[in-house]
Amino acid sequence: MKTVWAIVGLVLSTLVVLAGCGSGSENGEPTLTVFGASSLTEALTEYGKSFDGAEVRASFAGSDELAAQITQGAPADVFVSANTDYPAELHREGLTGKPVVFARNRLLIVASLGSEVKSLADLAKPGTTIAIGDPSVPIGAYTREVLTRVPEGERKTILANVRSEEPEVSSVLAKVISGAVNAGFVYVTDAETVKGQVRAIAVPDGLQPEVAYAAVVINASGDQDLAERYLRGMLHGAGAEDLGRAGFLPPR
Repeated sequence: MKTVWAIVGLVLSTLVVLAGCGSGSENGEPTLTVFGASSLTEALTEYGKSFDGAEVRASFAGSDELAAQITQGAPADVFVSANTDYPAELHREGLTGKPVVFARNRLLIVASLGSEVKSLADLAKPGTTIAIGDPSVPIGAYTREVLTRVPEGERKTILANVRSEEPEVSSVLAKVISGAVNAGFVYVTDAETVKGQVRAIAVPDGLQPEVAYAAVVINASGDQDLAERYLRGMLHGAGAEDLGRAGFLPPR
C-alpha cells in the first residue's frame, strides 16, 4: 500500500511541476502567449523577436479557431484577430478587455502563374477554379462582401467556380501557389510574402471591404501589464513598425 501511495505522490508531484512549466522562459523572463490570425504571422513573429521583457510565444491560425480556443479556456495573454467581430464577441462574454483596432488591410486576387486569370472578370469564365476562405473566417467573410458588390450574374458564376473553402488565408494562398486552383482571394500583405510565385490582381476600390484588425488582452492573462504593453507596441512602437513593413495600413 505504501508503494502505491508513493507512486501516486510521485505522479502528483510531476503534475504540479508540469503545471508550472510555461510560466517563464529558460532565461528567466516571463512568457507572453499570443494567439494571432494567420495573416499576421510575419509581422507578429518579427515583433516578438524585439519585444522587451518577455519571451513571446505566438500561435497562428484562423481567427475563428483561436477565438473558440479562448472560449474553451486555452491559456493565452493576447488575442490578435483579422477582424473586429471575434474580439468584440469575447469582450461581450466577459473574457477579455476592450478591443483595440490596430491595423487595416486590403483584399486582392492571387492567380497561379500558369493560369489565364488576369482580372476579376476572369474568375467567372468557364473552367476557372477558385479557393476562398470559409464563411466563418475573416478572409471568407470579406471575400463574400466583395462579391456582393459585383453584378448578380457574375457573382453566381464566380461562386459556382469555387472549388474549396479554406479555414485560414494561408491555406488559400497555398492552394494557388501549388496550382491546385487557378486563383483565390487573400490580403495584400499575404501576396507580399510570395512575390514571384503568384500573379497579383487588384480588387477595385469600389469593391473593397473595410478590413480592420483588432486585438484584446485576455482577462485570464497572468500578466495584464505585460499584455497591455504588447498591445500598445502594435499601435505606437516596434509592433506598429513591423506591421507597416509587412504592408499593413494604420488604423483610421
